[in-house]
Amino acid sequence: MVSAARHAGRRAGVLATAALLLPLASGCGPKPGWQVQELPDAGLPRLSEAELAGCEARLRAELGLGEELARPADATNFGERQGEDAFDRPVPHQPALIMLHETVLSAPATVRLFQTPHPKDEDQVSYHLLIDRAGQRLRIVPDGKRAYGAGMSAFGDMTVRIRPSSVGSINNVTLHLSLETPADGRGDQEAHSGYTPAQYSAAAAQVLLWQARHGIPLSRLTTHAASDRSHSRYDPRSFRWDRFLPAYRRAVSLCNLRAYDTGRATY
Repeated sequence: MVSAARHAGRRAGVLATAALLLPLASGCGPKPGWQVQELPDAGLPRLSEAELAGCEARLRAELGLGEELARPADATNFGERQGEDAFDRPVPHQPALIMLHETVLSAPATVRLFQTPHPKDEDQVSYHLLIDRAGQRLRIVPDGKRAYGAGMSAFGDMTVRIRPSSVGSINNVTLHLSLETPADGRGDQEAHSGYTPAQYSAAAAQVLLWQARHGIPLSRLTTHAASDRSHSRYDPRSFRWDRFLPAYRRAVSLCNLRAYDTGRATY
């Protein structure tokens, strides 16, 4: 049995520790050891909704781009783009990057996964948009919300850290676009037969529309493999930039948006 003196000492220690942690939890007290990182403004125009609608109409007419189909994720699988960290400092929270993924599962199975409630943080996952093998765009999470497409991640040295206990992630500033994996790639192999022309065309159009809405340069289009810092992700496997870029430049030409073609994407 613990003596009364030892019990009192332990209680005092617990209270002292709680007193030290309270300022951190409340956003007050000493500032953290990490700095808030920013991506410089690229200086690109942001189109009005009417201009975007006109561009999308041309992409539908010339490229066969389909309407978005709503496939909303369960509310546990996405969140808010957070404007402040735990110390009340403003952090970047507007879309500034575009990340490419692949599903590994079929598109219907991926949608079912996202629509399944996941109360545990480690199980939560989503993209903003998924492009199936036919080139259909499936809307999973609204652009204004934070999709859980990448855990420990960075764009170069840039990452966003919210809490002392959290790892850096770029989900707060990223739009996540995923391609449905072909049947021969639904395993752990390093490569597969690749994506369809319809997927490349729809992906190129979607990237351009996001760029024009948010002022994102092409150099801030990246992949899960390139941004992952857990060294465990390598998607989208078998993605061919030499097939994506011609489709992208055709979309740019159709909408006369050459200002957004600012050089090679980051990969």
